[in-house]
Amino acid sequence: MTASRTLTRDQIRQVDRLAVEEYGVPGIVLMENAGRNAARVIRHEVLAEPTRGAVAIVCGGGNNGGDGFAVARHLANVGVGVELYLAVEPTRLTGDAATNWHIVERMGLPAFDVRTAEAIAAARERWRRSDAIVDALLGTGFSGQVRAPLDAVITAINAVRATCAADPGAAGARAGHPVIVAIDLPSGLDADTGRPANAAVRADLTITMVARKAGFDQPGAADYTGRVVVVDIGAPRALIDRIAFS
Repeated sequence: MTASRTLTRDQIRQVDRLAVEEYGVPGIVLMENAGRNAARVIRHEVLAEPTRGAVAIVCGGGNNGGDGFAVARHLANVGVGVELYLAVEPTRLTGDAATNWHIVERMGLPAFDVRTAEAIAAARERWRRSDAIVDALLGTGFSGQVRAPLDAVITAINAVRATCAADPGAAGARAGHPVIVAIDLPSGLDADTGRPANAAVRADLTITMVARKAGFDQPGAADYTGRVVVVDIGAPRALIDRIAFS
């Protein structure tokens, strides 16, 4: 865990860039640490049993999606039932996200496309039976408006949360609905302003990397973040402190 502090979008980018450039920490190592530590939180703070349960992980095309793939691997390795839902064509993945996708693909983890209305509707029904839905669609770099099909995917995630809460018998999670877990920040929420876009995930828990994002403390943001847990990704503490307090 890191000390309590908040960082802006630009400061987070600096941490990532300088961890690689100044300290020589490979980006894939930062992603690995993010995925492993997020999976640990999910296992011990979301699931009724840390080596059992059903988790749906919904991934976009950037590094946030890559974090989702890493989370999936670590959960699957301890026996948690994992399903991946891709809002991007896998051939468009690049860099560390592509590396992690190729690993989970070779592991044979079940993966479903959610880029059409029909696929999203089918996924929504499966999500109702999950213990948790992990949002790994959009990261801190997001701003502006959520574009299709991500807007429809976000709407479906929120709909599962709402409908299962109204019908607790439809889901197995302790919250009366699948626990919605956002990786780094809820997709569609601006990291700096804390304002939701045209579509934004309403999370029960946000597992954020390095530090709280500046927008989390703005009025109304907590309605989207839920409880926030900060996890370490291996960026040197001295670097984080330098950027946070410069």
